[in-house]
Amino acid sequence: MTDAAPPRGLDERLRDTHARLETDIDLWVSTSGSAGGAHLVPLSFLWTGTAFLVSTPRASVTGRNLLADGRVRLALGPTRDVVVVDGTAEPVDLADLAPGTGDAFEAKTGFDPRAIDEPYQYFLIRPHRVQAWREANELRGRTLMRDGHWLGRPRPTPTPERGTARP
Repeated sequence: MTDAAPPRGLDERLRDTHARLETDIDLWVSTSGSAGGAHLVPLSFLWTGTAFLVSTPRASVTGRNLLADGRVRLALGPTRDVVVVDGTAEPVDLADLAPGTGDAFEAKTGFDPRAIDEPYQYFLIRPHRVQAWREANELRGRTLMRDGHWLGRPRPTPTPERGTARP
């Protein structure tokens, strides 16, 4: 076992977490449904500054679960530098995305669900709780967002020019 770095303070964890949200391309999406039970898949995402935008086939287990029950858990990063998000997903039709959002999603992820014949559904996932930790010494203080509100100093909201989905 290696010696763990000292635990990060709130401001550093917030900076690191926001950097991950803005630069990572993929995350793990965990959903549950009565018939299928728990389901875990990797999906690409676009962070709008307030929510995650993902897309998956409407008929997939994940798509069906999110349409039936929007509760979702997301995980980003490796196990020793993880960000875990509890949130609520709402379906968003392509016509309801803010101008440029589909293009921004494609540019960031390299994937364009609009170009696929199978019906894909966008989902906007609004976080309620965000936690981040690296080692056991960071378990205390791991909650960075509670009840949809970031702890510590507020972050600026993105401008519509970034191609954000409508709130």
